[in-house]
Amino acid sequence: MVRHNNQLPNNLPQLQNLIKRDPASYKDEFLQQQRHYKSLLAVFTLRPTDFNKSLDELVMFMAQVAHCYPGELANFAQELTNMLQTHGPVLDKDMRMTFCRALILLRNKRLLTPTDLLSLFFGLLRSQDKELRKFLESHIVSDIKNLNSKHKDAKLNRNLQNFMYTMLKDNNAKAAKMSLGIMVDLYKKNIWRDTKTVNVISTGCFSKITKVMVAALKFFVTVDNNDSSDDSDSSSSDDDTPNTREVIMANKVSKTTRKRTKNLKKVKRLVEKNKKKKNQKQSSNFAALTLIHDPQGFAEKLFHQLEKRHERFEVKMLTLDVVSRLIGLHQLIIFNFYPYIQRFLQPHQKEVVRMMQFVAQASHEIVPPDVLEPVLRALVNNFVTERNSSDVMAIGLNAIREMCTRAPLVMTEDLLRDLAQYKNYRERSVMMAAKSLIHVYRSSMPHLLHKKDRGRPTEASLEIVARKYGEVDAKEFVSGAEILLDTENNDSADDSNESCDDEWVNVSHSENEISDDENIDGEDEDEDVNDSDDDNEDIENTSDTEGINDTDQSISTQNSTTNIITKKKKVISKKEQLAEKKEKAAQVSSMRILSDEDFKRIEIAQLSKQMTSAKNRKRPAEPEESSRGELVRLKDIENIYKKRKHDKQTRIDSIKKGQEGREKFGYKDGRLNPFSSKTNREKKKTKNFMMIKHKAKGKAKKSFKDKQIALRNHLTKLKKMK
Repeated sequence: MVRHNNQLPNNLPQLQNLIKRDPASYKDEFLQQQRHYKSLLAVFTLRPTDFNKSLDELVMFMAQVAHCYPGELANFAQELTNMLQTHGPVLDKDMRMTFCRALILLRNKRLLTPTDLLSLFFGLLRSQDKELRKFLESHIVSDIKNLNSKHKDAKLNRNLQNFMYTMLKDNNAKAAKMSLGIMVDLYKKNIWRDTKTVNVISTGCFSKITKVMVAALKFFVTVDNNDSSDDSDSSSSDDDTPNTREVIMANKVSKTTRKRTKNLKKVKRLVEKNKKKKNQKQSSNFAALTLIHDPQGFAEKLFHQLEKRHERFEVKMLTLDVVSRLIGLHQLIIFNFYPYIQRFLQPHQKEVVRMMQFVAQASHEIVPPDVLEPVLRALVNNFVTERNSSDVMAIGLNAIREMCTRAPLVMTEDLLRDLAQYKNYRERSVMMAAKSLIHVYRSSMPHLLHKKDRGRPTEASLEIVARKYGEVDAKEFVSGAEILLDTENNDSADDSNESCDDEWVNVSHSENEISDDENIDGEDEDEDVNDSDDDNEDIENTSDTEGINDTDQSISTQNSTTNIITKKKKVISKKEQLAEKKEKAAQVSSMRILSDEDFKRIEIAQLSKQMTSAKNRKRPAEPEESSRGELVRLKDIENIYKKRKHDKQTRIDSIKKGQEGREKFGYKDGRLNPFSSKTNREKKKTKNFMMIKHKAKGKAKKSFKDKQIALRNHLTKLKKMK
């Protein structure tokens, strides 16, 4: 029986395996397949719309063994490229996919330059084949990622970005949208994260194709999880924030009283709030918005396009969002934006809460108060009225609060005092929203509030200075650095006290302490007198009386001098105290380089300023919430203090959730082995009542005689047991 094992001309996978092992030995078989491939390709060019299975297999075979015969297959890639360029739109979809796979295989074997292949694939994005477009998009992103993995090729990236810039202006909507999606994907993967990429994407916002414009606008609005600023925020360690123990030591709490326990609770809240501020991550794509070359011109063009073009409401909302973020981030001035958005501020308007968010985002200190005041009046007149529901009023007050946080000069004194009256409103949501508005102005411009709404003054609140329009608070020193000078003086005083124990030291005392010291001195003198001889008692008594008179005169003179000093101290104004602190802080900031421990001490002192009240005050003020992010969160406006209603099922679920991991309520079985038998007394508890009914009658009250008999029987039984 003859076996025909030579099936290589028909078995391409076997031939491919053998050629990869020994290319020289199977060169004749390869040349035979190459001639077959060229003849099939010539036939296929005549009818490119038909699928050719033999050509399909041969193309993949030639691509697999191309690295073994680089001389013979030097024009193979060019042939496939020409076929796709000339007959690309009319090619059979399976043949077109095969040609693209073969070219990618050649690119992976370093037999094809990336610019030639990527330029071809960008051109193929115009095809109607959706599967091919997705395949090409994934390859383009992965190929550019691999090219920039070890080191970034600036020249190649520049050429590809220029090509994509031309693709964005292409008339084919699918190709333009796909190229924009590739750029956005590369930006989010930290591959093309430069100004040119962002500015090329920004040109898509002015595209005549709505899908491209929406995709470009969403890029500036959507959340960017891979933002580098998040990494820097998360890298900040918790060790920088002072813990509660250090704050207690800074406040010199020595005795636990009810007042100090309240202060300690508030200190804990302040420390937790500072930790949250440090760990809080920005949830918007601010890195992209900051890289735009001309933000003022870009925002004006976008707003002009919004006014001229008649797009759907959702597209208008996206455009308003981007424009408001640009205005707030770069502090731009576009006066027409505020009257345009003012007409949408009605309770019945669709997406009105987001409109309020855009107004708050577009508010900043450089916008003149006269421009923002009509918007504020519209919010007050349309939302904060008793003809609306309590939820509408609370949302309106929250929007006013967010707006005034960024531009506090918009509010007038009369309007603020009217809005502050809602702190006594019957609905809790409105009351809490009004209190939050009062709290904003307590920390920025307390003089606008009524005296009873300003709160208990603290050291931090005394340092607040209301800024005028256009005024910039540029610090020349580290605020709070004067505490370092005080601690150094205290340390040096302690050292001098330790070194000079044998010397007299002048110590300043208060009036009560002086009188107490004098009494103590008098008692010491009396003890010395008692220890002296009996012969000199009369002489000592007369000297004691003279000494007492002298001390009375000295006490009166000291009291008069201390009264004069306190009057002079009262004359010192608040401005002089602040000026003195600023001088000390400037002195410390200019004389030394502050370390991490110094900044930690300064932060502790700033916290203690918020806790320690001003003179003759009983309670410290509430903690502040002055610092907010640049982006207005929607939940800050929608946040309503309201007790949510739950149905029966949710209440049952919450009860069951609270019972998890808890011991079973009821009788606890004390047996070590749960499978052991019970006593008759325990079994009797589970029996049916009818079974033990006759025994229940025996529990009637015994007579005295029966009790005596039972006791006698019990005692005799005990004797027998002994």
